[in-house]
Amino acid sequence: MDSRTKGKTVMEVGGDGVAVITLINPPVNSLSFDVLYNLKSNYEEALSRIDVKAIVITGAKGRFSGGFDISGFGEMQKGTIKEPKAGYISIDIITDLLEAARKPSVAAIDGLALGGGLELAMACHARISAPAAQLGLPELQLGVIPGFGGTQRLPRLVGLTKALEMILTSKPVKAEEGHSLGLIDAVVPPAELLTTARRWALDIVERRKPWVSSVSKTDKLPSLGEAREILKFARGQTQKRAPNMKHPLMCLDAIEVGIVSGPRAGLEKEAEVASQVVNLDTTKSLIHVFFSQRGTTKVPGVTDRGLAPRKIKKVAIIGGGLMGSGIATALILSNYPVVLKEVNEKFLEAGIGRVKANLQSRVRKGSMSQEKFEKTMSLLKGSLDYESFRDVDMVIEAVIENISLKQQIFADLEKYCPQHCILASNTSTIDLNKIGERTKSQDRIVGAHFFSPAHIMPLLEIVRTNHTSAQVIVDLLDVGKKIKKTPVVVGNCTGFAVNRMFFPYTQAAMFLVECGADPYLIDSAISKFGMPMGPFRLCDLVGFGVAIATATQFIENFSERTYKSMIIPLMQEDKRAGEATRKGFYLYDDKRKAKPDPELKKYIEKARSISGVKLDPKLANLSEKEIIEMTFFPVVNEACRVFAEGIAVKAADLDIAGIMGMGFPPYRGGIMFWADSIGSKYIYSRLDEWSKTYGEFFKPCAFLAERGSKGVPLSAPVKQASSRL
Repeated sequence: MDSRTKGKTVMEVGGDGVAVITLINPPVNSLSFDVLYNLKSNYEEALSRIDVKAIVITGAKGRFSGGFDISGFGEMQKGTIKEPKAGYISIDIITDLLEAARKPSVAAIDGLALGGGLELAMACHARISAPAAQLGLPELQLGVIPGFGGTQRLPRLVGLTKALEMILTSKPVKAEEGHSLGLIDAVVPPAELLTTARRWALDIVERRKPWVSSVSKTDKLPSLGEAREILKFARGQTQKRAPNMKHPLMCLDAIEVGIVSGPRAGLEKEAEVASQVVNLDTTKSLIHVFFSQRGTTKVPGVTDRGLAPRKIKKVAIIGGGLMGSGIATALILSNYPVVLKEVNEKFLEAGIGRVKANLQSRVRKGSMSQEKFEKTMSLLKGSLDYESFRDVDMVIEAVIENISLKQQIFADLEKYCPQHCILASNTSTIDLNKIGERTKSQDRIVGAHFFSPAHIMPLLEIVRTNHTSAQVIVDLLDVGKKIKKTPVVVGNCTGFAVNRMFFPYTQAAMFLVECGADPYLIDSAISKFGMPMGPFRLCDLVGFGVAIATATQFIENFSERTYKSMIIPLMQEDKRAGEATRKGFYLYDDKRKAKPDPELKKYIEKARSISGVKLDPKLANLSEKEIIEMTFFPVVNEACRVFAEGIAVKAADLDIAGIMGMGFPPYRGGIMFWADSIGSKYIYSRLDEWSKTYGEFFKPCAFLAERGSKGVPLSAPVKQASSRL
């Protein structure tokens, strides 16, 4: 997308002498280069006209601006545009033209003012907002920094501590809070927004309202010593929370320069940092993730056929366990009426209790009112039979991973549900063709694979069989969007995309441990790499029952490349099952805090004697880099198989699936993007070497071997003639 080909501003001068400049760049009025240069041109005209006393800046169609057009960053990284960077815009246009103008300006904010949108508003001499508007600087989550003066103006308007909180967390505030902070001068109904802004601008001209230059304010800044202490603390917290990212610390540097040396020096430092961060690897990764996430809803042969999603008025869920109750929670939170079915009264009561507990935790945190809690819970009904399924539009089966049980359920559903009803399974590993074997409704069977906890985890894997209709996929994409999930459409196979890609992850770790590596050092290295937790801590969290059930599926389907470790079965024999039993690879106290268990050695030694694996001094003393490679390169290898088989249409879909389903660090861009940053040739050579030494588990697949031998990027498109999609 070329950011130079879209967006504009228009100016209208009223009889009151106020020039209203409107930002127009659907859907969120992003600040493309065209918009910014149009704004500059309109502004210069307004300043030169004698019939213009003051200026109001607003956005078209109820949205001020969602910020700088991020496609511009992508173009800068590729070097395909040579336009002046953020520094020029920030200082020459925003500061020296808008803020320093001899005619006052007022921002009229509706909908949202995010990133560059808020920075533009802060350069105006006053800000009037509608109540529902969101105000924030979310740039850090995209790998960049506020580059239009935000590092200098926000601390001067709301104070250093609040500004750091807003910038470092990327969380927006609503207009009322913005007003109490001093970010907004007045909050008025949307219908009065422009009128009030015009009047306010004229009041500034007549000196009835203050003419405030945000960048020059100092009354909310702490003393120099106090500011340095606050920034020192913020740096420490940032390094703990994001040890692998540089740009948040670089952002703090720009803020500090402004406080120590004055706003002009701060703006120049901000411009310098803004141009540097664009070229960081983490920034390239995060921008890739940004675009890839938005691309998951574009499915060739499905979303390009002009199909409109059908209205899903009522959903049924079978199974009220952790997954079923989590799915029910996600649905009722988005106003879907839900019927929850269980096999007996006791299980049904427990399932409804779990949903209630999920919502009550929101009430305790203050993110949900008691009234909203009661209204949301009223959308959930319990059932012990299928009679209430006669008018549902979608059923999601969420029972245990047992093929015969699921087959029976789907056969029953066909008898009770209306013919248009979508029949979905939340299975995480079982082939959907097997689940639907006893039904005649193959075209409406689909996988709706949520990740635990289902009401929190952001990914929805939509699994399409060879028979699933395009209409059903379009419907489920719409539901996914409405329940605030990122949907990724994948083909049908054991484990689908996420679980299949990552099934070698734990097995590689088990192999290394049996060869002599320390499991706690493995977990530590992988946590430092950026995963939420290492493979052994993850096994404890999900429970050994789930781990064995999943491994069994892979042993049955991919036996030639499955490493069969006995460590978990041996621990299970001793009633160790993970965090739930307070004993697994770790020991857990009352607060579920994990600590290493010296007894683990005996299970490892016993498993080693059963498997016949010998201690390998080389593997017992791996560096962190080697641990990462030996754990993740098998994942890359399996991801290549998934891509080559057409289970995923785009490598970027696998990136998003891994990030949102398994917690792969987004600042590494996803599994395929990360692999390409290392190089297919290197990954192939390492796997090939290990397979010759340690066996088939590490053997590179044909796709990886072909691309690796030629040095071709793994994420380059493949011919999709045989695609499952």
